[in-house]
Amino acid sequence: MWKVKPPVVFPKETRYRPILESLVPPDPMSQFHLRRGSPEEEFPDLCRNSTWMGRILTPAMYRRQFNRCTQSGVIFDDVIRPGLEEPGEWSGPVTVGCVAGDAQSYILFCDFFDRVIEAYHEHKITSQTPESDFNYDNLKGGDDLDRSFAVRCEISVVRGVEDFCFPTHCSRGERRQLLTLARRALQHLEEEELPGQLFLLEELSQEQQRELNLNPPSSSQLRIGVARDWPDARAVWVSKDGSLMVWVNMEDHLRLVSTRDDANVAEAFKCICINLQKLEQYYRQLRHQFIWKQQLGWVISSPADVGTGLKISVYLKLQHLPKHKRLQDILKRLRIRMDKTDQDQTKGLDLNTESPVLYRVSNVATFGQTEVALTQLMVDGVKLLITMETRLEVRGDIDELVPTQK
Repeated sequence: MWKVKPPVVFPKETRYRPILESLVPPDPMSQFHLRRGSPEEEFPDLCRNSTWMGRILTPAMYRRQFNRCTQSGVIFDDVIRPGLEEPGEWSGPVTVGCVAGDAQSYILFCDFFDRVIEAYHEHKITSQTPESDFNYDNLKGGDDLDRSFAVRCEISVVRGVEDFCFPTHCSRGERRQLLTLARRALQHLEEEELPGQLFLLEELSQEQQRELNLNPPSSSQLRIGVARDWPDARAVWVSKDGSLMVWVNMEDHLRLVSTRDDANVAEAFKCICINLQKLEQYYRQLRHQFIWKQQLGWVISSPADVGTGLKISVYLKLQHLPKHKRLQDILKRLRIRMDKTDQDQTKGLDLNTESPVLYRVSNVATFGQTEVALTQLMVDGVKLLITMETRLEVRGDIDELVPTQK
């Protein structure tokens, strides 16, 4: 039987411990000796900032947040840093322009985050707990998209792990602990249901990373701290049948991705629902459950992903609709966005120079609807876009197809 050895006592530590403990202040903010001016002197220049952060933040609001600090050391300037690094463009889509350093940020800076979330997702935050629905049988359609237009689909969901800071603020030790937890949880998944393999990014060549669609960190990710120590403790798990990928410590703690080349949204959504709930159970057994806040739902680093963390993307071949004068109005009413894909995403597809261009259609909001409801909105929206494209091919009118409700 192993005997527990008494801890080694260092004379200097015993002598100076009372002095060191007396120097630990109770207030987290007082631990930092930041050479800062007054809130008025430190208020950032937001004149050319088009993010929601830049539109919402006022000197009075900044003054209220100025001296606040979470237990892990996140201050308000850390929160708004992404919007200052990437101020955005007035003609493009409006980004949130902020990021949470830990889960406590959403509580401590709630008067700021709540307004950003409401503006971005166009949904009011109430005292009611957001509902969650992973019953994939409730989804109507999704397996019947017109393949002459729908090329493929991708559904992803992100989760944050309790007791760990988010990627912009976590330490190397935290990141490595998160990798250990993911390895153990994914091992359970392999043993019980879905065989797969975990790949560490530092062990993969550039060619292997391209095959897994893993892009190097962007300059923005490097500036805001998401890609610190890259690729240390970053990994990707791939199922043997290719139906599921799990990204570990990339932009968030966990991201599950299901991609299908047959554009079967229903099957991709089913894969995400089943495996996400299993991983949630495994993490709970490891005593590190996913982060949930009563008024926000599932919480991750970006306010753009709170609520469900669900992103549904369908790749469509379109030629006439992208040129239509009412396109932006249609997308706004459907609460979806359309982005032209780059050359890397069109590799392997039958697209000639005179053929329609490939566009990525995805949902904007992740908050205010259940998982099934968000997926249903995307399926119905994609079907409507395909119907409009079909009518425009024969020089028909689509005004009567435009939804009336915004």
